[in-house]
Amino acid sequence: MSIRKGKNYPYGIHVNDMKYLTENLAIENMPLPGKVFISMSQHIGAPAIPVVNVGDQVKKGQLIGKSCGAISANVFSSVSGTVVDVLDIVNAMGQKQKHVVIENDGLNEEVFLEEMTSFEPKDLIERIGLAGIVGLGGAGFPTAVKLSPKTQLDVLIINGAECEPYLNCDYRLMLERTDDIYKGIKYTAMALNINKIIIGIEANKPEAIKLFSEYKDLDVVILKKQYPMGSEKHLIYCTTGRKVPCGKMPFDVGACVQNIKTMIAVYEAIDLNIPLTQTVMTVSGLGIKNPKNLKVALGTSFNDIIEYCGGKSENTVKLVAGGPMMGKALISLDQYARKTDSGLLVLEKNEANVDKPTNCINCGRCADNCPMRLVPVRIEKSVLAGDYMMAKKYGVLNCLECGSCAYNCPAKRPLVQSFNFAKGKIREIQLKESQREGK
Repeated sequence: MSIRKGKNYPYGIHVNDMKYLTENLAIENMPLPGKVFISMSQHIGAPAIPVVNVGDQVKKGQLIGKSCGAISANVFSSVSGTVVDVLDIVNAMGQKQKHVVIENDGLNEEVFLEEMTSFEPKDLIERIGLAGIVGLGGAGFPTAVKLSPKTQLDVLIINGAECEPYLNCDYRLMLERTDDIYKGIKYTAMALNINKIIIGIEANKPEAIKLFSEYKDLDVVILKKQYPMGSEKHLIYCTTGRKVPCGKMPFDVGACVQNIKTMIAVYEAIDLNIPLTQTVMTVSGLGIKNPKNLKVALGTSFNDIIEYCGGKSENTVKLVAGGPMMGKALISLDQYARKTDSGLLVLEKNEANVDKPTNCINCGRCADNCPMRLVPVRIEKSVLAGDYMMAKKYGVLNCLECGSCAYNCPAKRPLVQSFNFAKGKIREIQLKESQREGK
């Protein structure tokens, strides 16, 4: 056992974390809804292919979407019942995604994965892939792929920072399911053939720090309360001192970073033979009557979640899926819980920016606070001019989309949206170029 302070990085921001609303509330199991809408695109990569048809009877834990391609993930039913539809629904990003709609029969009949008989690294990775596990910190990268690097790694880092304001799902899991997380960590380390394990926890979580310090083979690193401490590159630097170069990945410096919720899913898949069918979310904000930390079935309607928490106030001005910094604003609650969902926020006027953007005044605050040392004002000007390759030259592809620049912008410029748009345009340009070269 060792406990030490992590390194500091000089940029980023300090925000009112608003965690007091739910940090002392135990996780509740939300009752299963009457109907679930389960997306086939709950991960980075190719959507899963539905393997059920309208009229089919399914059980909880049954495969309903099969992974397709090298980067994809299986999808399982979160209830037992009847498949009543397979349809396209527009997500919070405005993209159409195929959903399997299942009417809950209330019987809660369940099927499980086969019992594991071998715990060799390849068997552990195969089970993690079979169970549909992805990075549950928000990115949604298939975990089995992440655990199959081409080079040998030497350190596993567990992200216990949870620096996003309002959110407490990881924190509550660290308090309530400490040993289950530890077991998931050990299985992940076995899959990677790694002995050195670090867990980084922000200093505002002393109870979690104390609990994990009891494990002799974990190196507990106390992180400064700072946003975006949970970013992979900053977490790696603060816990190991290693710097991930621009354009490189954690495995390029011998590290693998995993999320708290992902470790729970790994434990359940290996020890309990349960595929990923639920997620834990923080439902918070001054606009929600009863803030809660909830375990919800995948495919549960956000409308049902809000209703279970007592409804929203008349003063609500913004709904956000995720945290306030990196989450997506919703135009309605006609969305459905996904593997990567960690929060649903109901914000009143004094919590959210509802001002219209004005012209940039070239104050430089965005550059002063960017944790990636970019100059957001230059990137945005390139985007507005339609010069996306110039935006690339200024480093837009290295942007974390953490929102630090927009948070401090006195002109309220929609910087993150501009950068996200530019990344999409750059991908389009690069795809067209590769197609031309292939002809």
